[in-house]
Amino acid sequence: MIVDYIDAHKAGHGVEPICRVLTRTGVQIAPSTYYAAKTRPPSARAVRDAELIEEIHRVHAENYAVYGARKVHAELQRQGVRVARCTVERLMRAGVRP
Repeated sequence: MIVDYIDAHKAGHGVEPICRVLTRTGVQIAPSTYYAAKTRPPSARAVRDAELIEEIHRVHAENYAVYGARKVHAELQRQGVRVARCTVERLMRAGVRP
């Protein structure tokens, strides 16, 4: 979230001044942390989440967009997609529904 904020405003202000102001407001972030986050490859969880989001969208749409997390999870299990129900709940709660 902070990285997205810096991305949105760095053209007008620069990364270092933004980080300085954020630090004064209590949000500790160094410019090196920002650049490290930008160049770091996505985590295994982020990659898996991206795959699951597609599956959740598909199952949700196939069922007239009325299934909740419990039923989406059950349908994914029937189709052989191994995923924990709490993961489906987390992704749906984050707003991955179409």
